[in-house]
Formats: sequence, C-alpha cells, structure tokens
Amino acid sequence: MKVPVPAHIGSIVLVLPLLLAVLQTASAQKNGIQIYSLTVDSKVSSRFAHTVITSRVVNKAEEAQEAIFEMELPKKAFITNFSMIIDGVTYPGNIKEKATAQKQYSEAVARGESAGLVKATGRKMEQFQVSVSVAPAAKVTFELVYEELLKRHLGVYELLLKVRPQQVVKHLQMDIHIFEPQGISFLETESSFMTNELADALIVSQNKTKAHILFKPTLSQQQKSPGQQDTVLDGNFIVRYDVTRTLSGGSIQIENGYFVHYFAPEGLPTMPKNVVFVIDKSGSMSGRKIQQTREALIKILSDLGPKDQFNLITFSSEVTQWKPQLVPASTENVDEAKRYAAGIHASGGTNINEAMLTAVRRLKSDNQAELLSEGSVSLIILLTDGDPTMGETNPRKIQKNVQEAIDGQYSLFCLGFGFDVSYAFLEKMALDNGGLARRIYEDSDSALQLQDFYQEVANPLLTTVAFQYPSNAVEEVTQDNFQLFFKGSEMVVAGKLRDKSPDVLSAIVKGKMHKQNVTFQTKSSVAKQEEEFQSPKYIFHNFMERLWAYLTIQQQLEQMVSASEAESQVLKDRALNLSLEYNFVTPLTSMVVTKPEGQEQSQVAEKPVEDDNRHRNINTGYHLFRQGIGLQGSRMTSNGSGYPRRRGFNKQALPLLPSDPSKSLVHGMEIQNKGPVVTIAPPSAPIQAPPVLLMLPGPSMDRLCVNIKDSQEPMNLLSDPDQGIEVTGQYNTEKACFHWIEVTFKNPQVRVHASPEQVVVTRHRRNSAYKWKETLYSVLPGLKMTMNKTGLLMLSGPDKVTISLLSLDDPGKGLLLLLRDTDHFSSHVNGTLGQFYQDVLWETPEGADDNKRILKVQGKDYSATRELKLDYQEGPPGKEISCWSVEL
Repeated sequence: MKVPVPAHIGSIVLVLPLLLAVLQTASAQKNGIQIYSLTVDSKVSSRFAHTVITSRVVNKAEEAQEAIFEMELPKKAFITNFSMIIDGVTYPGNIKEKATAQKQYSEAVARGESAGLVKATGRKMEQFQVSVSVAPAAKVTFELVYEELLKRHLGVYELLLKVRPQQVVKHLQMDIHIFEPQGISFLETESSFMTNELADALIVSQNKTKAHILFKPTLSQQQKSPGQQDTVLDGNFIVRYDVTRTLSGGSIQIENGYFVHYFAPEGLPTMPKNVVFVIDKSGSMSGRKIQQTREALIKILSDLGPKDQFNLITFSSEVTQWKPQLVPASTENVDEAKRYAAGIHASGGTNINEAMLTAVRRLKSDNQAELLSEGSVSLIILLTDGDPTMGETNPRKIQKNVQEAIDGQYSLFCLGFGFDVSYAFLEKMALDNGGLARRIYEDSDSALQLQDFYQEVANPLLTTVAFQYPSNAVEEVTQDNFQLFFKGSEMVVAGKLRDKSPDVLSAIVKGKMHKQNVTFQTKSSVAKQEEEFQSPKYIFHNFMERLWAYLTIQQQLEQMVSASEAESQVLKDRALNLSLEYNFVTPLTSMVVTKPEGQEQSQVAEKPVEDDNRHRNINTGYHLFRQGIGLQGSRMTSNGSGYPRRRGFNKQALPLLPSDPSKSLVHGMEIQNKGPVVTIAPPSAPIQAPPVLLMLPGPSMDRLCVNIKDSQEPMNLLSDPDQGIEVTGQYNTEKACFHWIEVTFKNPQVRVHASPEQVVVTRHRRNSAYKWKETLYSVLPGLKMTMNKTGLLMLSGPDKVTISLLSLDDPGKGLLLLLRDTDHFSSHVNGTLGQFYQDVLWETPEGADDNKRILKVQGKDYSATRELKLDYQEGPPGKEISCWSVEL
C-alpha cells in the first residue's frame, strides 16, 4: 500500500473577537484533494458567538491521499465539537478529562509512537490540526464548532476572519448573523484581500438590532487569472461593531432560565489618576526594545490628563526615580518627562523586587503627605522583558512582597516584553493586585501595542463596583464585584433564575465615582426577554446557559492563578465538571478524535495555557498527540499575501531593452534589475512625480503640481471644517517629499498617520498598523480606506474629497500627496494647499507663451509653468501628464 500524500484541505479559523476564522488550504488540489464546499456560519447572539465551520473535500487522485484539516481559533474560544464524516460514517471528537487523555498519550510515547505539537501562528490564536487518509473518489466532511464571549475592547467588539483557501472553491460562503437587543450603534468592515472586483460578493444588511454579513464570491471572482486555480482570497476580513447604550449603562437579557447583565454606562467623567511607570532598562532591553519603549512612553506621556499625576521609575541593577514625588501632568512636567524618557538607555541586571517596592513606597508616601487628589485612582504599570537577576530573585517571594506592600490599595498592571520573561510570574503578580498582565510581542508595532494597552487603562470611570440581585430571584451568579471599570470596556455578570423568580428581574450596581458614591438601577421583564430571543435565524438555542457556563469557567481558571492551594482545587473541580457537562475543550479537558480502522486510532487535542515558552516565536498551540504513523504536511512560505517577498517595481511590468537585459526605461527613468532587487537610476533629465498633485475644480480637470522649497516645521496643508477634514505634514526639502502626513476626519472620527515605513490608523482610541503594499479595504460609516499592491492608499467617501498617499520606493523614502474630487471642498477650506481652492485668478504674463501663468491667491502671486510630470493617482509606475507646476 502506498503511503498517502499529505494535502492541506482546510485551515478554517474563525476568531471571535478577535473573531478570527481562517479558511486555509495549501496546494491541495495539486495532490488530488479538492475542496468543493467551504462554509462558515457564525451566529453572534448578545455578544456570544457560536461558530460552525464545514469543509467538504473529495479525492480526485487515483490513489489514497492524506487530507489535513488545519484551523486556528482564538485563545479565549472553547471548541465544543469536531467530527469527520467519511463514506457516510461519522467519527466524532469526544471530550474527556485531561488526565484520561494524558494516559493514552503517555502510553503512545512509551511505545515509541509519534506525538506532535501544532504551533500557533499569531498573537491571539491557537492552531489545531487533524489528518485522515482519503480513498480515491471518496468524500470527507469536516465540521468544527466552537464558542466564545466577545469582549469589548476600547469601545468595540471585533470579528476577524482570515481567509486562505489557496485554491478556488466552487461553494465558498461566510455567513455572520449578529443580534444585539440593545441595538447596534455602528458596524464597519475591513479586509486585506478585498478589491473593487470582489466588492459585489460582499453584502452587508443591518437594522436596529440585527446585522447580516454575507461573503459569497463566484469562481471567477476568486481566480487570480482566468482558468487558474490560484485564488486572490488571502488575508483578513474583519467586522467591528458596538451596541447602543444609555446613561444607566445596564442591559439585562434573559433566555431559557438564565440571565446576563451587561454594564457599561455612558457619559461618566474620567477619574483623575496617579500613575507610576516602572520601566526595565536592563541590558536585555537594549536595541530595538528600549527604542520602542522610549517611543511609546513619550506618546503615553502626551496622553496624560491635566488632572493626572505621575512619576517614572527606571531600573536595572539599581533603581532610579525621576522625581522625588509624583508631579502634576502639566505641560512643563510632561515635556521634561519626555526629555528624560528620550535619554533612557539599557544596561545592567534586573532588580524587579526593589523597583516594585520603590513604586509602592512612592505612592504610600505621597498619599500620607496628602499630595494625591481625593477620589483619584492609583495605578502601577510595570514593563519588563526578563526574569529577576538582582536583589531578591525568587519569584514567589517577590509576588508575596509586592502583594503585602500594595495591600489592596493600588492596581498593578504587568507588561511582559517578548518571551524571555516568565509570563506566569507577571500574571500572578498582576491578578494578586487587582490588575492584569499582557504580553508585548517583539515586532515593528511594539510601541503601538504599549500605547494601546495604556489607552485601555487611561480612563478609569468607577471603582469598587458591586452588582446586587434579589436573593429570591437568582443563583449561581458569576463574579459580581470588580475593582475598576475603564472607559471602552464592559462588565459582564451571568447567572441562573430561580424556579419561582419574580416576573421582573431587577439589579442594583453600586460604585464610587471620583468623590461620590453612585448607584445604577436596571429592570427587565422575564417574559418580554424570553420572547425576544425566539428568532431561530439569529439565535442558537440555550445560548445564554452556555454563555453562563463559558464565563464561569473562564473566571474560575483566572481565579485559580491567585488562589490558595485548597481554594484552587475547589475551583478546578467545578471548572472541570462544567467543561465536561457543556462539552468544552478547556485547559482541564481534552478532545479525542476517532478515525477509521487501519489509520491512527485516535488523536488527542489539548488546549494550552499561556506559559513561558522561552526563546520561541509563538506562545501557545494545540498539542496534537498522534498514535501510530507520524504524519507531516508540506508548508509554503510567503510574506502573508501569498507572494514571495520583494521590493521595488514588478519586473514583469518593465519593458526591457534588447541591448541590455539588466536595464529598462519607464517614463524616462532608467531601471537597473540587480537580481531580486530593482533600483532606479535617474538619467540626465527624468520626469519626476511632484510631492503634491492637486486636481483643480471645474470642467477642465486641470492639475496643479506643487513643490515646496522651504519648510522645516509641520505644516497645516489643508483644513475644511465643513468637510470635517484636516491634513498636516512635515516636508523634506532635500528629498522633495514628505517625512510624514496625517489626515484627520471628524465624521467618522479617524486619524491616519502615514510615514515611509507604515500607515497607522487610529479609530476608537485604538491603533492599527499597516505596511505599504498590504491590500486594505475598509468601509466605515461615511468613509472608505483602500490600499492596493502598488501601495496607493486612498481615503474617500460620499461627498468627500479623495485623498491619496503614496510611499516612494527609492532610497530617499518619502511620501507623496494626491487630491481629487476637489469640487467637494467648501468655501471655508484653508491651509497651504487649501488656499488654491479659494478664489484663484489666472493671468498670462505680458509677452509670455501659453506655458506660463501667474496665479493670484489670497494676495500672493505664484509663477506657474506647464510641465510634464508623473501622475501616481492610479499607483506606480505612474503615467505622464501635463500640469501647472508652482513652487511655494
């Protein structure tokens, strides 16, 4: 018998929320395995997501082939079911206590049989894989089900689908139904593979409480080129939304004897805070990490509120305080702190214990001296990248010392930079002291990760929040006391209704807000709520009971971290029982996947916990314990887009000169092809692209090419209050392009900051970074952002001016600014470029030819000359145009 050839047939990931679904297959069809149907059906009912992924394949080869089902899912999601249907027979996945599955695994290892680890591929995902041998002409159906409660992050719930089928699929469909009884306040989509050609495959419909997102591309829409099996579907598809809220902030929802209480009041003032930043500057932080830490710290300092107080503590072998006490976040103090932060350099060991105790003593001393404002919130934010090496180095003693010192008075947030730090050590220290831990991944966006974390805790609204329900109405309630509530987050409490509970469920939420105690009251009719959740199209039955079980298990797993040994065992037993009762794959259970006779008889999937995973590029994965023959699947490496990495122009687009195949000319520019890198060597008189290209209003569709000869400071390029648009930038006169350009929209509230390295979009106080030439297709209410493979970023919308930005590939590295649809400018537009859309007079100088003009703008005269320039409105390599060139 021939050994089956491995073929990846479906890596389907749906993460909620991050609700991520990856539909992935490697060149399966080349090995005979063809996917003829691939569907994702996700129902999000009151934040709880139930996802069913179904992949149907057939073996077209004349011999047996190995089909590998591979998928990714979010760390917070629980698998609830997996099955394979082969020749009409169903092979289910059975969820058991972890110890039972571990015994099977240990016996397999003792016999010398293989045990594999399937690694994670991202920051918030875990990877799971199952393989099966498929006979010629046989069909297999894979079905995966998992569930997760969407968490509100900086005011947004997010669903992320990663689409990578790697072959065209006859029936490919994604259905997402969202039902939110509170009402959907906004809904937006974003994709890294969508193009204008795919736009009509996406249908988004929405009413007050429901939304339906359908993506169903045809075979021809999926193809890169006619007749080929290679697909254009390779990237992310994201849905973001939030719900309508009231000042009371409470919403109690009831279904089938269970309730969930969501609490996120609107309109509360931010409480003043006292922040001590504790920054590791040991030798291991040298290089990029300390540079990104300085960058993030400078930005975070700018975001401090006028009523906040702060201090900086840096540590290596020794501990240094910036100031002898906390200081107000005045402009002068913040500027001085920025200069101090800019001078932080890395060297020495890691004395975490002394640094933490210094931070606590600082807060206690200032509080006793009545230097901290009444009703303020005190936070300690620790950033470190390694284990303690100086002073007290025993992690348990450090945790004990810090907990005793803080004594419940302050909240501690621990950020672990990279994988050389013990995350378990930081997590316990944070949870022991009313905070949380977060891993900061070493990447180009590490500074943005730090900034985003700070934004999560930057606006405390309430402290010591307690939920109260009538004792005769509810039982088995999840966590109902919380130390802090931050703007943009949400508190969630769930429980059971008693058999003879009242017809109306009431709740009281108490908390402290600055200098006063506050109380919120909410009521909900049981009968009315039960009726609201009857729509079978949007609701899966008993979802609220499963939501309650999911939330209970998650909280008990978290509480185990800081509980005593006896308490931890009680929590573990209850979480295990719930996991088995509700069929969840959790860190306490495992799923055994059965197979046809003659193949590996079982595979065991275990959900990991966040651990140290030192010196690895991943931090978690699904362990796949295989009994029998070790199976391997081929892998393809790319830059994430499916294409090999490259720089410069696409050589295929360049006409080569027969006399010298290493050179070509594009619009008068000499292109030298040096291996995989294409460089531009300008001839004696190349046609240049202007740094600014303005489409002039009116029927002539004439263009104005603007050069800026003298500017070192940031410029107000244009501002139109009626359009709600503002564009600023800093110009580089030597390179004749921009260092950076920032576009700010008032409605929707979006800021786009472009540099030669990347584009950072800030929305809902959250930063998203995009590299140039990454495909982007984002549709917000009233604004569309697109970027194609040439790197042209376009910002457009109904009745809006279209603003395009382009990063140059040449060694100079700079940005170009392009405007069109400029007839939408209002009469109030102003700025260095905006002035050209006011009353402009054109005059012909006496005796001049048709290529010379004088522009009279707001009392100034500018000489304009008709010249040939390159227009990048459609992206590189550009086209020659004639425009009026002016110099400012």
